[in-house]
Amino acid sequence: MSRISAAADPAGHPTGAPAGSSTRPSAVEAGAARPGGVSPASPAAPATGPEAWDELVTTALLGTDRRTPPGVPPGPGAPTALLDAAAGVTLGRRAGLLPARAAERPRPAPPDPRPVLPPAAARRLEALLSDRPSPSGGRRGAAPDLRELLPQWLAAANDRGFAAPPALLPALLDAARGRTDLRPAALRFAGPRALWLARLNPDWRFALRATPGGALARSGPEDPAAYQRLWHEGLFAERVSLLAALRSRRPAAARALLVGTWVTERAEDRLMFLDSLRTGLGPDDEEFLEQALGDRSRNVRATAADLLSALPGSAFAGRMAVRAAACVAMDHTRDTPTIVVEAPHACDADMERDGITAKPPAGRGERSWWLGRLVESAPLTAWPHRLGGRTPREIVKLPVADDWQGELHAAWCRAAVRQQDPDWSRALLGDPSAPEAGGPGAVSLAERARLLAALPPDERAAWVAGFIETHGLSEAFQLLGVCAVPWDEPLGRAVVDALDIARDAGNYPWSFSGVMGLAERCLDPGEADRLDALLALPEEPEDASPGAGGYWAEAFQRLVTTLRLRAAMLRELGPARPVPLASAPHTDGAP
Repeated sequence: MSRISAAADPAGHPTGAPAGSSTRPSAVEAGAARPGGVSPASPAAPATGPEAWDELVTTALLGTDRRTPPGVPPGPGAPTALLDAAAGVTLGRRAGLLPARAAERPRPAPPDPRPVLPPAAARRLEALLSDRPSPSGGRRGAAPDLRELLPQWLAAANDRGFAAPPALLPALLDAARGRTDLRPAALRFAGPRALWLARLNPDWRFALRATPGGALARSGPEDPAAYQRLWHEGLFAERVSLLAALRSRRPAAARALLVGTWVTERAEDRLMFLDSLRTGLGPDDEEFLEQALGDRSRNVRATAADLLSALPGSAFAGRMAVRAAACVAMDHTRDTPTIVVEAPHACDADMERDGITAKPPAGRGERSWWLGRLVESAPLTAWPHRLGGRTPREIVKLPVADDWQGELHAAWCRAAVRQQDPDWSRALLGDPSAPEAGGPGAVSLAERARLLAALPPDERAAWVAGFIETHGLSEAFQLLGVCAVPWDEPLGRAVVDALDIARDAGNYPWSFSGVMGLAERCLDPGEADRLDALLALPEEPEDASPGAGGYWAEAFQRLVTTLRLRAAMLRELGPARPVPLASAPHTDGAP
């Protein structure tokens, strides 16, 4: 064991002994001869230098069956000779090691002017950070899942403007390292000291990559010279962070940075930078985006076209409106007014410049692909005039000839999401109690969820509550994910009632574990007392899944316990209060 320990560390320190410690050398390290071994003083021992160590490492990697240390014949004693030689080299290196110059002491951590976290809330945070998943990977029982409550706790603490307790910063950074979804809220809560710590520990380098540009853009007074310096000299991640953060507060300044270096950027970088313009997108961006339509990268052109289509007043949207109008019209010669479609027969050069690819994806026909791209890029405000002055709700109810309805409505769905048009979103979603569950254009759950996101939060919650009352929970998970937290009372009641119905029907509870997990995090904590009636163990129907009643009782107990825990968390943090801009912490690490 002494040989292996001495030879294992290329820096010349035995394993388990820190640099500079006064560890007593073993007999082998001191060069004591032994049967079958080679002492460091013997002629077979290599010189103690970098080349000697490299030679021994190479021998160890190849194996003593293929190569032996210098001066050692092949045979059963070769492995022992190798370890003895390594011990001798180690001893020589340790004896000749000069002490390193003392490193410069780190500067003190920067101050954090935010108010101190209340003691009860600090203890709660420590409990949330110390929670670990069960060894089996599952979670059965009535205990709340504290890890799932950490994002909510961080959001509430940030809303109240508290500073993170210094003693918990390492655990907070470790949690953010393992969960990328935590990083924005965790780094905001950790404040400037997080970056100070990240410079001292390579495991936390993600904090330096995630915040340097954003910290500069969020700092108090404007400093164009600092922006320019980081933009021209920073790493790619720092530049993306700077552009995104600056775009959220000063869109024109962010765009000016991008315009200044656009022609020198790599295609993949141009794509990432261009996508950041989605934040704060406005008419002032049109000129630059029109230039990007001529980019040599197809993906850059497509992204520029996507952004321009979200500006209904742009010249690009006008061109698309003319093309789409040539393909879609009303036919008044039939008994019922009908929409007729004549899809494009070719994709010309002008269409390709405007981001429409001539070759469709696999499984799509060319004409239907071109039609969909034209319609989804045209401003929705043009269709009522084109289709007889009808409202969006009246338009989507019209029949469409020749089986073009699915393609046309799907394109309108994509346009409504891109343009965030609530009127068209309502029309395409339809009545939540309708048998088709979502209107003629909502072709998938994901599409319905995106349409819902264009509606005001209260209307969104009311639509999903009506959907659940009619269709149950089997298709509601994605829809619930776009509803504001905490859920409105009608939505929360609809979810709990549907879970209760599923339990009474003897359904297997694991089928609803996703919705139950959402309920634990999203129900109003004030609903806990009303749910006490659900904690009793019900009588199981004859056709119920074996043991389902017990699992349901545990699930409802966990729900109620989690709601009460969330209520306690909010009480410990106190009422929310706005954070004055002047007191917002800088996260650039400057003291």
